Amino acid sequence: MKRFWLLVPVLAFYCALSLARETEADIYAYRDSRGVLRFTNAPTHSSYRVVIRTPRKRPSSSSRFPRRFERIVRSASDRYGVDPNLVSAVIKVESNFNPRAVSRKGARGLMQLMPETARNLDVGDIYDPTENINGGVRHLKLLLDRFGGNQRLALAAYNAGAKAVERYRGVPPFSETRKYVRLVLRYYRLYGNNEGVSLTEQVKR
Repeated sequence: MKRFWLLVPVLAFYCALSLARETEADIYAYRDSRGVLRFTNAPTHSSYRVVIRTPRKRPSSSSRFPRRFERIVRSASDRYGVDPNLVSAVIKVESNFNPRAVSRKGARGLMQLMPETARNLDVGDIYDPTENINGGVRHLKLLLDRFGGNQRLALAAYNAGAKAVERYRGVPPFSETRKYVRLVLRYYRLYGNNEGVSLTEQVKR
């Protein structure tokens, strides 16, 4: 029986390792006042320490850009003077190319436009790929102009709103917004590293 209790920390460690693999999150642990090891992937106080740090997934080149949207992206990008690779990266992160996507906050379509924003951009059918992409690219262009072409600030404004960026004089200290900006820029670099290849082909490699 004593041997079993000696094995408990080892068993707990392997359980934590399994949890880390399944959730792709860091695992934290601490020993409570009774000497019991406690593990979690969502620490609730500062006594927890990282025991397993899992690698973060990078955008994969196997991610597919649907061919049926490529022409629309290029047309809208040419119209408003925005890099099509940046537009495709925004769409990837916003909706994963799902034209029927709806967020918890009510943003809709490929470029996740809020209904009010869509109306201001003269988007009639928010779920129509052509209208949604044209409205989203126009909105992105307005933000790029507003922040002097700074992509990080424009993307932060696309996620959190221009007023938040101006209020904090930079990328707002919101974890969601900072993660969003990092991820969009990573996809942007991924798509841009294959110049001369179509958006569809470059993600098949």
